Amino acid sequence: MVSRHYFEFDYDSKQRFCSYWHQINEILSLRPRGVLEVGIGNGFVSNYLKNKGIQLVSLDVDTGLNPDVNGSVLATPFQDNAFDVVFCCQVLEHLPYSYFGKALQELHRVSTKRVVLSLPDVTTVYRVNVELPRINPIKRLIPHPFPRPPRRVFDDEHYWEIGMVGYPLKKIQVTLRESGLKVINTYRVFEFIYHRFFVLEKINHRPSR
Repeated sequence: MVSRHYFEFDYDSKQRFCSYWHQINEILSLRPRGVLEVGIGNGFVSNYLKNKGIQLVSLDVDTGLNPDVNGSVLATPFQDNAFDVVFCCQVLEHLPYSYFGKALQELHRVSTKRVVLSLPDVTTVYRVNVELPRINPIKRLIPHPFPRPPRRVFDDEHYWEIGMVGYPLKKIQVTLRESGLKVINTYRVFEFIYHRFFVLEKINHRPSR
């Protein structure tokens, strides 16, 4: 069944386009030969990258979204080290956290070097934007000194989000390391702080299953 909300008018907000920009920028900066996109959404990012000459294969469980390959992130139908870069944005929170490590291990397995991931983050921050003449703009996200993590409530879409009770950022980072992925960089999109990106490097040992 097609996920209709990807194609609703208000889905692609200005903030979401900022997140698309970061997906595209992270992939292009790595100059990959082969790329796997896990979770095609409305196809905007995959179509853009393909038009830029990137050899990209999209994977999704929903055949109605017309991915190149139908399949699950928990058992992708690809050989080991099949792609230079694998990216998976706003997907894994749709699975119970007990499957998070297994999904990461699959991303690790099919990538030769890098994984780009984004996940929702509800940790409270203050957004500071200062623009003055003849000075480069200053943009900062300042953590709340005494955040109150919201409790997890399954909304038929997300099982968990970073910053919810039981899902602090440190827990996610530990699971990433245990899955054989080293965090090279992590940040929240300034214009859309709900999206946190991770640029990950594959550690050469195989994670335990």
